[in-house]
Amino acid sequence: MGRLDGKVVLITGAARGQGEAEARLFVAEGGRVVLGDVLDAEGKAVADSLGDAAVYAHHDVRDPDSWQAFVELARRSHGRVDALVNNAGVIVFQSMQETSLEDYRAVIEVNQIGTFLGMKAVTAALQEAGGGSIVNVSSSAGLRGFANGIAYVSSKFAVRGLTRTAAHELGPLGIRVNSLHPGGVDTAMGWGYEGVDVEKLYAGTPLGRIGEPIEMARLVLFLVSDESSYCTGAEFVADGGMLA
Repeated sequence: MGRLDGKVVLITGAARGQGEAEARLFVAEGGRVVLGDVLDAEGKAVADSLGDAAVYAHHDVRDPDSWQAFVELARRSHGRVDALVNNAGVIVFQSMQETSLEDYRAVIEVNQIGTFLGMKAVTAALQEAGGGSIVNVSSSAGLRGFANGIAYVSSKFAVRGLTRTAAHELGPLGIRVNSLHPGGVDTAMGWGYEGVDVEKLYAGTPLGRIGEPIEMARLVLFLVSDESSYCTGAEFVADGGMLA
């Protein structure tokens, strides 16, 4: 316990799933969290359940002004920012021929542009704190393609490039940047592959099951904490062996 004592972490997409698991684990480890999402009732309920260590804000990761307000809320409520978890994400299952430009852009704006904007918005606050950590949630789909995932796969490959480039630029400022690559996770998105026998897919992995949100949260905890102090620009895979 106490692995995040004194640290303040921003988490996007924190109303449920991986983001919620991260928030609960971080608080249990002594951290304070600022939760952002567009699912306001769910997000506020999570924050309320965590007491004074958490605060919630409606946050649209596509909007630079929303990012500025999100970071300022952390400064006002907790006095500093030590880490950001770019967790928010969306997915559309369509073939390339079926995917409209509007649908493609909608996924890119959240998964790729949201990550870009978040890193830009939080850099000054992390510098003020003497350095920190950014964790960008990509996917196993950021390491290989799959049919009917043209927008999602593109966006998650882009997160890898964003992460590696930011690691070069922000390392001299004491800011580490890494990416997380989950396989299937027991969330609404993890079970939502259209036209795929998802149970068979996960049963066919070396570990024979879907991942749990807390398993992703534990890896993010490591990357946010000082335990990963020599890790930056790296890709951390947690997929039950799916890509093995």
